[in-house]
Amino acid sequence: MPKPRRYDDRQSSAARGYGYKWQKARKEFLKDNPLCIDHKERGYIVDATVVDHIKPHRGDQELFWDRSNWQALCEVCHDSHKQRLEKSGIDAGCSVDGIPIDSNHHWNN
Repeated sequence: MPKPRRYDDRQSSAARGYGYKWQKARKEFLKDNPLCIDHKERGYIVDATVVDHIKPHRGDQELFWDRSNWQALCEVCHDSHKQRLEKSGIDAGCSVDGIPIDSNHHWNN
């Protein structure tokens, strides 16, 4: 059975590609995309603070730097429902009308 990975075993952010070049690209992307796309889709206006990789790059540098794979999110969206979506495949949350945003939810069928 594989040993569970501990948080402190993870490489530094710079070693994972999030060094100076990323910080510069991130700042430029957020300047051009200042609002959290998830909140915007729900009808709210919230400043974006995170550049998220839509499809996890898992170390693939081509996918890492592919700007069409980037989206602007606020920290709450990135650290909560985006992470849950990647782990479970369920997109939690509702629109301002109270309709679940997960297209597979039974209310959307």
